[in-house]
Amino acid sequence: MYLTDKIARMQQVALERPKPCVEPALSVAAMPVYQMPFWPEETRGVPNALLRSALFSATTKSTRRYVDRELLHAQGDMRIRYSGPGLGQGDLDVWETVLHLARSYTQSFEIRTTSYQLLKLQSKADAGTNRKALHSCIVRLKASAVEIEHGPYSYVGSLIDEAFRDMATNEYVIRLNPRLCGLFVHGSFTRVDWDVRRSLSGKPLAQWLHGYFSSHAKPFPIGIETLLRLSGSNDQSVHSGVQNVRRALDALARSSNEHAQLFSYTIHNKTVHVVRQPTKAQRKHLGNRSLRSQKKQ
Repeated sequence: MYLTDKIARMQQVALERPKPCVEPALSVAAMPVYQMPFWPEETRGVPNALLRSALFSATTKSTRRYVDRELLHAQGDMRIRYSGPGLGQGDLDVWETVLHLARSYTQSFEIRTTSYQLLKLQSKADAGTNRKALHSCIVRLKASAVEIEHGPYSYVGSLIDEAFRDMATNEYVIRLNPRLCGLFVHGSFTRVDWDVRRSLSGKPLAQWLHGYFSSHAKPFPIGIETLLRLSGSNDQSVHSGVQNVRRALDALARSSNEHAQLFSYTIHNKTVHVVRQPTKAQRKHLGNRSLRSQKKQ
């Protein structure tokens, strides 16, 4: 009887002991799906928040500086803080290339590639100098920390989460944060024409202006001083600033028209007026906006 009572008592204590709290596992159906939109080979997808701000500035290498949670100039309701080494248009070329590869991935954005492929996609030779510059860009993008707010969407993190390579084969493994996909929702990113951008290599202000105006289906007039501020330009002279913008717009107009992309501009009272050919997606956006306006009336 004693042994029987002891066993019964142990069973009672086990029943009364509090159970550990176990989080219910998410079903596969309940897990969020992360995937970037797929854009054509001849374009590069870039969030509008980055094209309309000074994150990837139009400055030269010699004028870059390290910043700590600096509030960058950005348009409209966009708010961007940045910590890290200054980023330029060359860094944007590399990031666009990584995103271009990532658009074929779902959930886990771990891109396996080589320096040869990354350079080839940028139409650059696989030479030692270019490989060194590419690696420096990847390091800067990894060192970046951005805080982006654009309407109801936000992102806090690095532009590249992690990167490493096999020194013998030059193979890279680059990981992106899947939550970057939130910056690519409908209407919040632009398919930038790669041929035009590539032809403007070495002209950072012209490249920045190309991205900025490409992000607007129907560009509105904008002051030259505002453009210089948004582009991150450190030009202190109003006169030289106007001349630099004019030269950059001339280069952009030539390149755009050579690639069958209508682009023209005029400047009145230091305000730039641009006429450009919207993309198919932007024409659809303009049509939908017109229908919504008519329904409201």
